[in-house]
Amino acid sequence: MDTIIEVMDQQLNDESIRKAGEILKNGGLVAFPTETVYGLGANALDERAAAKIYEAKGRPSDNPLIVHIAEMADLYGIAAEVPEKAVALAKAFWPGPLTMIFKKNDKVPYGTTGGLDTVAVRMPRHELACALIRAGGGYIAAPSANTSGRPSPTKAGHVKEDLSGKIDMIIDGGSVGIGLESTIVDLSEETPMILRPGYINREMLEEVIGPVKVDRALLKDDASIHPKAPGMKYKHYAPKANLVILEGEEQNVISKINELIQQEIQCGGSPGVIASDETAGAYTGGMVKSIGTRSDELSIAQNLYGILREFDELEVTQIFSEAFETPKMGQAIMNRLMKAAGHQIIKV
Repeated sequence: MDTIIEVMDQQLNDESIRKAGEILKNGGLVAFPTETVYGLGANALDERAAAKIYEAKGRPSDNPLIVHIAEMADLYGIAAEVPEKAVALAKAFWPGPLTMIFKKNDKVPYGTTGGLDTVAVRMPRHELACALIRAGGGYIAAPSANTSGRPSPTKAGHVKEDLSGKIDMIIDGGSVGIGLESTIVDLSEETPMILRPGYINREMLEEVIGPVKVDRALLKDDASIHPKAPGMKYKHYAPKANLVILEGEEQNVISKINELIQQEIQCGGSPGVIASDETAGAYTGGMVKSIGTRSDELSIAQNLYGILREFDELEVTQIFSEAFETPKMGQAIMNRLMKAAGHQIIKV
């Protein structure tokens, strides 16, 4: 199919939003920006439309889709029950990068929830996303707008690279603000549990609702521990080249990466390095890219997926990355980086 691309960098275009809304109401697919990453939208209440998302992405059918809403009242239209803790979190963090899991009602098809009796719901903060959700009927299922397993898209060009010709429309709203997917919290049980880390961390959640558990799979560098969230068991965010993370004291990491760079070059390879602004100049070969500054961890989150895609374009044969255990978003950043590396970590 021919994919329509609408550019809305500076302001909303009412006619384009109306056109995109009609595509969604008629069972089509529209990619659009949110504050986290670009999403691939379809009518969440239309099982056939949801199936198109899985087909376009090559996504496993047991991986649930997040339903995006633009009004708090719409939550009650799809959740069988809304706990008081969920209301408190919504007041604190919605609209924003937080997804909450509820017991679903019969309005939500199993094709959207991956066969589960629960539904994941988020209210994005992005003005364009909210306008599109309203225009499309109020309930838009939207996973990241990329080929399943690839780095998530943080600008429209990434979506075009993966999905052009497979979806009806791409709305180009420029680069996203956060760059990592939303935090997912399961509220279907008595004690809430983080199933995917994100910008909103455990400490922020506990300030609002008290104790919050973390899925054990997120606390380990061990891929053999099965995560509770179905989507987190799959390999995600992976570049084409093999990626290895090096963890330890800064000078030890730099020294070891320099050693590995030379080994890769001697074997005829083309190594890439993911560094920070503070360390990029310390590497003695290979293609070195700074992910941002450690004094601004949001810059690291914003650039992670884009750098992985840049290395794909450069056709590097091996990527060596520093670890980024930053204070607020470190768990989320390292969760994505570890999955992209297939949990390959060298401690030095």
